[in-house]
Amino acid sequence: MKPLTTAFTLLLMIFAATARAELALDVPVIELKPKPEDEVVRTTFKFRNKGDKPVKVLALESACSCLSAELDKAEYQPGEEGTGSAEFKVSTFVGRHEKMVLVSTDDPKQPEWQIQFVLDVPAVVDIEPKTLQWWVGDEPVEKSATVKINGDMPMKLLKITATRESVDFSFKEVTPGREYVVTVKPKSTSEVTLGALKIETDSKIPKYQRQLAFFSIYNKPAAEPQQK
Repeated sequence: MKPLTTAFTLLLMIFAATARAELALDVPVIELKPKPEDEVVRTTFKFRNKGDKPVKVLALESACSCLSAELDKAEYQPGEEGTGSAEFKVSTFVGRHEKMVLVSTDDPKQPEWQIQFVLDVPAVVDIEPKTLQWWVGDEPVEKSATVKINGDMPMKLLKITATRESVDFSFKEVTPGREYVVTVKPKSTSEVTLGALKIETDSKIPKYQRQLAFFSIYNKPAAEPQQK
């Protein structure tokens, strides 16, 4: 009996060593695609304990204050499916952004589980380049930026104001409601200057009624000495 008892004990030790909990999403990442007018986007997602022992959730922590998430319960049995919900504050985000929620568990082999989110916000108003730049001492030549309206609804540029009086500026319509050219010319490039252009539109969506473009005059970086 003693050898049998020893073998049984050894089997239990091997099973305990290989037993594991593993929380995992049904998809690689959770993708959020808000509409242009959305201020907040919400979603639900599924996951599963793919391990062979229970796992208890101890805490959730978001890497960004813009993202919050919660799970439907605190403990999941082997093979059990869970449901989570998440809320993302879109604010002024534009383009593709990767965010993460960190889940702390009681499993020593998976003490932290990362839930990956991808937020893809359409660029309704695209300003290129976003910043017009000159070097100190440059010829104060005229430079231009293009404003394109990419959303479903056209927008009309109503007015532009500058935060500094050291530049002259104007804009013209290229395609009605869709494309405009903003032109800026510094009155002087004798000193470092940072400023912004406040662009007002007739958009029905509040966050697109005011856009910003920038202009700057910087000191030119010193040339690096050539190596002999």
